[in-house]
Amino acid sequence: MGAIEDVYEDLEAEVDRDEFETSVREKVEQMDGLADEETAAMLVAHELRESGGEVDGVADIDPDMDEVKFVAKVTSVGEVRTFERDGEDEPDGRVANVEVADETGQVRISLWDDLAEGVERGELETGAVLRVAGRPKDGYSGVEVSVDRAEVDEDVDVDIQVQDVYRVEDLSLGLSDVNLRGRVLSTDRVRTFDRDDGTEGRVSNLTLGDPTGRVRVTLWDERADRATELETDKSVEVVDGYTRERNGDLELHVSSRGAVEAVEDDVEYVPETADVASVEMDEIVDLSGGVIETSDVRTFDRDDGSQGQVRNVRLRDETGDIRVALWGDHAEADVDLGDHVLVTDVQIQDGWQDDLEASANWRSTVSVVDRQPVTETETEAERTDTGDGADAGSGSDLSSFADGGTGGAAADGAESDSEPADGGETEFTGTVVQTGDPVVLDDGQRTRSVDTEADLQLGEQVTVRGQLQDGQIDADELTR
Repeated sequence: MGAIEDVYEDLEAEVDRDEFETSVREKVEQMDGLADEETAAMLVAHELRESGGEVDGVADIDPDMDEVKFVAKVTSVGEVRTFERDGEDEPDGRVANVEVADETGQVRISLWDDLAEGVERGELETGAVLRVAGRPKDGYSGVEVSVDRAEVDEDVDVDIQVQDVYRVEDLSLGLSDVNLRGRVLSTDRVRTFDRDDGTEGRVSNLTLGDPTGRVRVTLWDERADRATELETDKSVEVVDGYTRERNGDLELHVSSRGAVEAVEDDVEYVPETADVASVEMDEIVDLSGGVIETSDVRTFDRDDGSQGQVRNVRLRDETGDIRVALWGDHAEADVDLGDHVLVTDVQIQDGWQDDLEASANWRSTVSVVDRQPVTETETEAERTDTGDGADAGSGSDLSSFADGGTGGAAADGAESDSEPADGGETEFTGTVVQTGDPVVLDDGQRTRSVDTEADLQLGEQVTVRGQLQDGQIDADELTR
């Protein structure tokens, strides 16, 4: 069986010789004398090469695989680099990194020595379709494939578009060298952690949105400080990012070779928010509304001994209001009474007194969409005349949120016209939407802060009378 042995020796596949010879004999019988042993051996070897390690798509490549075979389109070709090998008499090595992709994702492949020289000679161009066989491994920016064999296949088409700039909807698992422009929806503090090798790592997060969606961006080590330098509602571009998965969510990561740069373009992001009245238990939704109630940050001890924190705010839109629990770093978000706020990816849960509430966790974002600060020299009458919103603790008018954030002062302006200047007597009837100091009342059109020592409960309807001092009612009389 010399012919079979010769074919087997040339076969680069993990198959036992006896198993190979058996397959050859079976092939001869199947072809009923139409092929001799050498031809049958070559057919079996071809089938083994085609099937061994072949995956359905780039996204199925796993670093634990011994070998992998796939077909993909070249999306970018890197420069050829030289390096010294360990042996003194060995020639310098050469390597070129190439990005390839198919409909399922993108992966970096490394072409060595003779293959790298082919790249240097211009034999490989962006858009070419490659048949690749190689060994997967964990690389710096994700899974990479060290190529053993690669050849251009002009008869196969891979239906992907090579992109210079991605949109959020274009992202998929396994992409690298990703450039993406978006609007900053939220930023994060820098956190440190200990690596397995004893060094300290640093990480932070951004959330970016564009017309097609939003994505969480993770910044590593020297890039982590960028999250503290950027402002929300500004447009930026991620350069040389790569995609990863965390708890089932796709994220865009930026390491030392990447960057996040400010751009002059105004990237649009319009979230699809749910009406408060429509939310249901266990849904994950985006909500938008005016802040009609806030609480102080509360700390607590977790089961593992670490300390957590939470803060509650209440949002109102034109359909109703809901309490939102801001957990972890979100508890420190710069959110005040009168702000119009967008919260994304919040989970609807059972809340206090069987009411539904929204929970903002690590994957959520909390962004102030509209804030109209009031200077210390403005009077309440000036604020009422202009319809500007302000912090309720300074006598703000939150009427813009009484009808879902689309209005100004009360529709007919009657109560605003009769509001006295500072030092004048006034009367206000409303529902308690915040207790403490100050108490905040809401009459369905406006919200007033009240200085009172009365022990009030959320949801109570009361009438207060007293002087207006610095935009706040100093209650002389309170009736329930």
